[in-house]
Amino acid sequence: MSRPPVDMVPAGETAEPLTHNPFNTVTGGIWRARLGGRPAVLKLITPPGRDGPAHWVGGAEPGHWNYWRREVEAYRSGLAARAYAAAGLAAPELLAVDERPDGSVALWLADVAGRPGTAGAAADLGDVAYWLGVGHAAWLGRPPGYAWLARDWLRDYTLTRPVTPPAPWDHPVAAAAWPAPLRGALRALWERRHQLLAAVDRLPQTLCHHDCWPMNLMFADAGPVLLDWAFVGPGPIGEDAANLVLDTFLDGLVDVAGIDDVATAVVDRYVDGLRGVVDPDTVVRAVRLTGAAKYFWLAPLMLDRIRGGTRQSYDPRGEAEMFAGRRPVLELLARWTAACFG
Repeated sequence: MSRPPVDMVPAGETAEPLTHNPFNTVTGGIWRARLGGRPAVLKLITPPGRDGPAHWVGGAEPGHWNYWRREVEAYRSGLAARAYAAAGLAAPELLAVDERPDGSVALWLADVAGRPGTAGAAADLGDVAYWLGVGHAAWLGRPPGYAWLARDWLRDYTLTRPVTPPAPWDHPVAAAAWPAPLRGALRALWERRHQLLAAVDRLPQTLCHHDCWPMNLMFADAGPVLLDWAFVGPGPIGEDAANLVLDTFLDGLVDVAGIDDVATAVVDRYVDGLRGVVDPDTVVRAVRLTGAAKYFWLAPLMLDRIRGGTRQSYDPRGEAEMFAGRRPVLELLARWTAACFG
């Protein structure tokens, strides 16, 4: 939806559409606007029933990985504001919640000024990882008990990705970009997906954001702000840090040449954030393991796209460029998997 419903924006104000995942049926649109004379972001949250890809349909059940009201409840309960605040990671200020006659919800948040997460250097992302580690340490073993939190987000999300086996692992586009050993490692990663998820279940549990990447970060003058709390819920240590490394580079929004520096900074600083609470070797293994578990579906899905399957939402590149550009990310993923399982 390029424009919000006319009754949502105050008279005389304009609304500038912002980039978001258009496939997720929970989000009817996001706009930069003004409310009460101050800069604001308006997010339209829509109930189940909108048409969209099956793997992005909103859930009506509170524990569903894509429960449609979760972000509204996260802000209204104050959880988003306090989740990692003591550790140094803020959330946007809630300005208003408008329950609309059609069942949708208009969520008004303060507009955060600052540098976008995609402009962050390795040291900036390392600092975010440290604050995540401190925040995760505070919730270790005792995530909050709200019924609307994601119940088993990592498993539910990953197993609903629309992969149609068998994947064409030797397709010419893949063979041109990925050497045979890498394709073999990615195939093995896909085949051991249930083993990976079972191993993740044995990791220490905390409160995860579940969507920590540069598009959901702003570096404000007062400190970093973490956006989009639609997936918040219990999860394993390591997952948010792993996603911060991998998802920074997957869509071509940040130069992939910096991946090794970012991986080192994020993992080292995340270990520091959990130091004295979780053994460093366990933390490092958790990052690697959850990274593998989060993206075991990615290569098969890319191969599906070659033969007309689902398309990406943020990556503007053509097939050959995308396959080549993601190679360093997939190589890191393969190395992390090998370090966990040999």
